[in-house]
Amino acid sequence: MNAIILAPMAHLYKFKSQAAGDLIMLEPNGRQILTIIGKGDSDQLVMGILLPGDMPAALAALSNAIAQEEALRKQRVDEALAKGENAPTAQAVSLRQRAVPFMDMLQRCHKANTNMVWGV
Repeated sequence: MNAIILAPMAHLYKFKSQAAGDLIMLEPNGRQILTIIGKGDSDQLVMGILLPGDMPAALAALSNAIAQEEALRKQRVDEALAKGENAPTAQAVSLRQRAVPFMDMLQRCHKANTNMVWGV
């Protein structure tokens, strides 16, 4: 008899609001986004709420983090090229690519004056 081995299921974040469809992220990506917007303590990583009044600051924090990641990437490429080395390869998926759907959801929620929740 063959045994079936099941891999452990990865934890997912499901962000919900009345202003947009659900947004699902893998745990490491959701944790990164929540940490950037200031919701990275252990209780808020499990479940939380983002109020419309907090959304502009969350959007600004994500925009700043994206700009920092892109500036660091450019700096590393410039330094490598200046040394005559090959430019380092980029991550498979950048923070910008991961954050844009979340930022879009935040903008929709803010415009509709509705909360965003996760873990509920």
